[in-house]
Amino acid sequence: MRAWKDSTATPIGRAFVMGVLAGAEPFAFPGTSGAGFLLCHGFTGTPAGLRGWGEHLSAAGFAVRCPLLPGHGTRWPDLNRTTWQDWYGAVREELLALRAGCDQVFVGGLSMGGTLALALAQEFGWISGLVLVNPSVTRLSADAKLLPLLSRVVPSVPAIANDIAKPGETELAYPRTPVRAAASLARLWKKVRADLPKVTQPVLLLHSRVDHVVEPENARIVLSGVSSADVTEVVLENSFHVATQDHDADLIFSRSVDFARAPRAGQVGAG
Repeated sequence: MRAWKDSTATPIGRAFVMGVLAGAEPFAFPGTSGAGFLLCHGFTGTPAGLRGWGEHLSAAGFAVRCPLLPGHGTRWPDLNRTTWQDWYGAVREELLALRAGCDQVFVGGLSMGGTLALALAQEFGWISGLVLVNPSVTRLSADAKLLPLLSRVVPSVPAIANDIAKPGETELAYPRTPVRAAASLARLWKKVRADLPKVTQPVLLLHSRVDHVVEPENARIVLSGVSSADVTEVVLENSFHVATQDHDADLIFSRSVDFARAPRAGQVGAG
């Protein structure tokens, strides 16, 4: 999958790294096991939602990287100046940097982060496995069909953020959904869905029984579309969409470690 290099991609300069919200910064932890995890946050979100996951993986010996995606963690209008090619380019660069120092590399993602993880697996067969938390590959609601038109006339709509069941937890995300960027995300979904058969790596897919952001059909599409022989599905009974900050966070963290340590987890073809 090379389309992220499309000449229509928006260049990312200092404007997208200045004025980052407190807590939204990217993070990286060294490892001791020779294995690494790239974590990818969701659309309009930030690495803050994955920091607990990253700290748990680091404590288990994994090297961890979680970039702040272009257009995120500043002001919502910045996101409308980026495209899916920018987001994919950022995680691709981090993946290759992690690969340079690790014998095995796993990729984990929440929501759109799961979309990006699937895209990476479609390009790089040497990825050792995927951990997908409420991954998104489509939206069935009627408003999704209007995105191409809306993106030309409406800059943003109210966001569905902070979908967390656990009291006292708050997602660090934009209060508005940038429509032009959302239309670009829809184009990424289409590409990733078409290439799902290219995913052959082991997959651990964890999805919430109640999710007010990503519809249940997303998990079904991924599970039925990948070619992976090693697929594990886990239903999260006590969390909403931002499950990495919810009641089932510890379950996600521990299952990720068990998945990556399993003898079969790294046995994928080179490519």
